[in-house]
Formats: sequence, structure tokens, C-alpha cells
Amino acid sequence: MDYSTYVVLVVLVFFVVVAVALAGPKGAGNPHWHSASATWYGSPNGDGSDGGACGYGTMVDVKPYKARVGAVSSALFKSGEGCGACYKVKCLDKSICSKRAVTVIVTDESPALTKGLVHFDLSGSAFGRMAVSGRSTNLRNRGKISVIYRKTPCKYPGQNIAFHVNAGSTAYWLSLLVEFEDGDGDIGSMHIRQARSNQWLKMTHLWGANWCIIGGPLQGPFSIKLTTLSKRVTLSARDVIPSKWTPKATYTSRLNFLK
Repeated sequence: MDYSTYVVLVVLVFFVVVAVALAGPKGAGNPHWHSASATWYGSPNGDGSDGGACGYGTMVDVKPYKARVGAVSSALFKSGEGCGACYKVKCLDKSICSKRAVTVIVTDESPALTKGLVHFDLSGSAFGRMAVSGRSTNLRNRGKISVIYRKTPCKYPGQNIAFHVNAGSTAYWLSLLVEFEDGDGDIGSMHIRQARSNQWLKMTHLWGANWCIIGGPLQGPFSIKLTTLSKRVTLSARDVIPSKWTPKATYTSRLNFLK
């Protein structure tokens, strides 16, 4: 290799390194982060709205959901199967945005404000936490901003997966809401096993984080098997719902995905 060729190669390598560095976390330079837009709703320092399209109801008002709830566009909502998933979100304008990301739990659906772009609608509190100290109000005053996001494992310290029996459930129509799922957070499929049976029956996705089975009469206690949507990880909770279950009751298992 002659000297001129060597110089050209060194210059090319230099510009490649600079290009990657300037790309930062916007996508091409860092595949773990993706571009999106974000807005906020509710009161400026509020925790977000009640309920939502996932069906968590008043749970969004209390910890561990409190102030971490968020609505996402259809690309992440995934017809409700994306409910419960967790994301890191941070803004990009260095003049007002801090380097820290906020963690958001999907509890609702929001329309995409820009076609083909993922959108987050955050609580006023979560939106403001992306700003540098003392500039939360200024950031909220911007309304819609550009952000980057990535999926992150959900963590509910001290909590195990729980199953809420929805109102209206009977021995012939049983509907369950899944709560506090560590790890992926989302649900790709759900199966139920009756007492004295070795057969797992596939449940049907109703809406949000709600699943059901029709048949019967169904005999408890019931074991529940969850498979996550993102990584297809499976967990089985044996006899988690007792034989004398009641509608509107919540039954907590003894395990979670990250334990």
C-alpha cells in the first residue's frame, strides 16, 4: 500500500467514526433507540387519566403505575396485546432536555399525530421529568416534541403476577385481567387449566389486557399459563384462582418473570 492510499483510508475511517458519533441515539447510530413524538395530557403535574384502553381502571392512580402511565399509538399498542409493556422515553433538545429518560407503562391507546411515526401521550408529571431542573413548565409549554424511545424490562419490586376476575364472569364465561407482569410486560397468549385436568385451554384476547374463555361449567381451581408477546417467554401459575372464586376479586400468584 502506497502512502497516498494509506492517507485516504485514514481520512475515510475518521469521517465514518464522526458520522456514527453525530448520529447519536436517533436510530442509525444506535439501533436500541427509535424516533417518536410525544405530547402530554391531564394536569401539568398530574399522574395521567383514570382507566384507559388497557382496562387497568383506577390502578393507574396508585403505585406502581402512578405517574408512569402512558398512551401509545397503534404500532406499540398492538390491538391491546402491547398493554403492560414498558418503555424508556427521553427528549432531544439539549437546551431544555435532561439526559435522563422516563419509564412509561402502556395503559392506553393514542392516535399517531404523524403518519408512520410512533407517538407517546404522557402524564404531565412524566413529560415534565424529561426537562432539566427548573424547566418542566417550559417543556410542557411546547406541547408536542420529538423524543427517542426503547423497550425496557418492567420491574415491580415486591409484586407477583396477579389475575383480576372481571365483573360479569360466570362458570361459563370467565374473563381475567393480568397485572404486575415483570419483564416483557406484554401478553402474546394465555391458557387456562381446570381442576383435575392436564389440558391447557387457549383463552381469547378480548381487549386491552383482558382475556376470556367460554365453556363450562368451568371447574376451579384454575392454573394460568402466560406467554409474552415480545420474547415468547412462558410462565405457569398453578392453582392461582381458587375453586370458590368471585367476580371482581384479584388473586396473586407466587411468581413473576424476573424472579
